[in-house]
Amino acid sequence: MRAHVVIIGAGYAGAMAAKRLLRTRSDVTVTVVNPRPHFVQRIRLHQMIAAGYDTTVSFDRALPRAAHRVFGEVTTIEARLGRLTLDDGSVLDYDYLVYAVGSGQSPTTGAAEHRFIVSEFEDAVRLKSRLAALDEKAAVCVVGGGLTGIETAAELAEHRSSRITLVTGGIVAPDLSERARSAILRTLTDLGVDIVTESRVTRIDDAFCELAGGVRVEADCTILATEFGVPELARRSGLPVDDLGRLKLDDRLECPSHPNIVGAGDAVAVGDLSLRMSCQAAIPLGVHAAETILHRLEGSAPRPVAPKFAGRCISLGRRRGVFQRTNGVDDATGMFVAGRAGAFVKERVCSSTTDWALSPRRSFFYSWT
Repeated sequence: MRAHVVIIGAGYAGAMAAKRLLRTRSDVTVTVVNPRPHFVQRIRLHQMIAAGYDTTVSFDRALPRAAHRVFGEVTTIEARLGRLTLDDGSVLDYDYLVYAVGSGQSPTTGAAEHRFIVSEFEDAVRLKSRLAALDEKAAVCVVGGGLTGIETAAELAEHRSSRITLVTGGIVAPDLSERARSAILRTLTDLGVDIVTESRVTRIDDAFCELAGGVRVEADCTILATEFGVPELARRSGLPVDDLGRLKLDDRLECPSHPNIVGAGDAVAVGDLSLRMSCQAAIPLGVHAAETILHRLEGSAPRPVAPKFAGRCISLGRRRGVFQRTNGVDDATGMFVAGRAGAFVKERVCSSTTDWALSPRRSFFYSWT
């Protein structure tokens, strides 16, 4: 009998899992469930909001032709029955399930109508429309000193005459080396970005962001680029989750309570490993999840995951960037590249990442084994 594998999510992890499964075996039926009918280059959403970059890729290119496509949201996983329920009331049965639902922006203080998000496609489209409606010199506040916030602030500063302020509750780029961080701060300052550190946002209004202590930062548009969270699907379905709501997996990417559920991407916690939410982790995890299922179908033991990180890339507009070399467990080393060379590396990595996700081939991104 043909095994039916259902993949929830068609991001970097889900797309890779589908391609790996269908490239390897012809006796497997793969169904991909996704809320939208296209693949999103999430790592380029900051380019879309600032300069109109098209971040979508047709599923005709992103997924194998043999993959069945179902558009909708999964509301419940009935693991005991091997069944999914979708938001339209329809039901899907599965033999194996790949949990690749991804991540999204965590909520923060402030009325929803006054804050905008860059991490999800639909939210980024709404943000793009908001920015287009503003005066060119309007004040924009970006909240979050991580890589998403840095890239968003730099991209906007390069393409607009707006007053751009970057606010973070800690320091900018806390996981990078001191020298790489200094290069980023110099570039942001050169682009005209005002930087406010060690200041937590307590309130967002239509004209300002209020910081702890009562200080107000003028903002006709406030963009959230703070920590990411994950959907509540696993928790709601009674599956084992960690404190963040990520599905708990062993080092073979199997759910201990239901081994026919494997996971990949931002919404999973793999054993004792600390994996950064990123496409650099999602792509090889998607491949490895597929390989775990293939091993089970062949009656052999799946192999444990062995992370192999390489670096962190940050764009600072279109002309400058930083590549921070990391060791295998993703800790920053002393080696980094900045300026135009950093922008070149960042663009090559972004282009290659999409190529690997859509046309997988052997590379250091391809598999963690």
